[in-house]
Amino acid sequence: MAESIWSVLPPVITIVLALATKEVYMSLLVGIFSGALLYTEFDVLSAIMTMIEVMADKIGGNVNILVFLVILGILVAAITRSGATRAYGEWAAKNIKGRRSSMLITALLGIVIFIDDYFNCLTVGTVMRPITDKFKVSRAKLAYIIDATAAPVCILAPVSSWAAAVGSSLPEGSEIDGFALFLQTIPFNLYAWLTMVFMVFIVCSQRDVFSMATYVKKNQEEFIVPDEYRDSQEKDAAGNGKIIDLILPLLVLIASCVYGMLYTGGFNDGATIQQAFADCDSSASLVFGSFIAFVFTALLYLPRKVITFSSFCETFVQGFKAMTPANLILCFAWTLSGICSDKYLNLGGYVSQLVSANVSVLVFLPAIFFLVAIVLAFATGTSWGTFGILIPIALAVVGTGSPDLLVVTVAAILSGAVGGDHASPISDTTILASAGAQCSHLDHVGTQVPYVIIVAIASLIGYIVDGFTLNGWAGLAAAGAVLIVVMAGIYFKVKPVDVEH
Repeated sequence: MAESIWSVLPPVITIVLALATKEVYMSLLVGIFSGALLYTEFDVLSAIMTMIEVMADKIGGNVNILVFLVILGILVAAITRSGATRAYGEWAAKNIKGRRSSMLITALLGIVIFIDDYFNCLTVGTVMRPITDKFKVSRAKLAYIIDATAAPVCILAPVSSWAAAVGSSLPEGSEIDGFALFLQTIPFNLYAWLTMVFMVFIVCSQRDVFSMATYVKKNQEEFIVPDEYRDSQEKDAAGNGKIIDLILPLLVLIASCVYGMLYTGGFNDGATIQQAFADCDSSASLVFGSFIAFVFTALLYLPRKVITFSSFCETFVQGFKAMTPANLILCFAWTLSGICSDKYLNLGGYVSQLVSANVSVLVFLPAIFFLVAIVLAFATGTSWGTFGILIPIALAVVGTGSPDLLVVTVAAILSGAVGGDHASPISDTTILASAGAQCSHLDHVGTQVPYVIIVAIASLIGYIVDGFTLNGWAGLAAAGAVLIVVMAGIYFKVKPVDVEH
């Protein structure tokens, strides 16, 4: 049943169950086991062993991310316990004048931290959640802002782990500079640009629609903190920390992670900055940076008695517990992705066959690849895997004889991959945005998907125009015009929901 329509079934089962039952862990587990059953042709014992084998392999291959999350959880717990977050909250309450300002600053911070989407999601949530909580910004709204400035920002940044992933997706011997091709796609990555525009509009206009509006109204009546995150509130802030005790660890964390990427990319061995970022091990770099920040924080706090030694040690368990929901979902999501990989059900191979057999109309190539990328990224929960599958196909189909068509087609793939990843409940970045905002994961997915659909429709129209004109700027103008019409309709027909008090 590998590389057939049956390979689509496990992610479909997972997503349908998650939306129907609101139980994401069990839904993922059922999806994983159903995939193992299909692969082993319903041999139950072999399916169990296959599931365990895939899980062990995927967790082992991604263990750096889990370690990073745990260290970051400990770091956040230590900062909270020190009282630095409380001091920052008191300062912000005096200087940040309202709900809208807190959300705009959250968005700005998300744009500034463009190096890596994992790092972005958790850092922005850590810094801004205490502030947005004070202004009763719903956790779902915060998660949306974090998610909208994570992958969409990283895919537009030349110096990021995502730029390296795109460059490495080109097949060997293609004689195309992957980094140069990536730079050319930046202006035409419609979903990424329009997502940020739409997010700023939603924040500034204070108008929400669909399920987000319902959720925001509920939070105005009674602020909702999910049960799994209640233990991580600031009630146990016991130290005498100041704002500097929050700012310095975060600055060291950012600087150490950036240097970690340069270091693992061979910068110390003579590689250029561009080469180092292209060749870096981003997950190892995050562990490297978070560990340095952890040691720095201990040296900053303990000699000054900002926090007692015993209280500092207690944050180990507290930080681990805070990251348990995200870690568990990630482990299951990786396993589901592994079951669908080319080694097992080969969902990507099936999609490749479909794409290769239906690309006869060249003018629709960008739109076709955009839609396929959305579906594939949504089903597998991975943007990078989508790049790896579809970019070589686009190169084979378009070739190098039509550079303008190649650029907009690759841009459409990147755009669709981010859009599908943005909407997928099993995506790493969607999971981490929920964790960063400490929002119920399914609440985040349910409130974000309608906004993803709005932007995706505008982007699709833009890529249709791209195909007919072979001019990326024409597609950008068309997509922007469609989004402006939608935003105008929302502005004039929808009453403000997330209003200041």
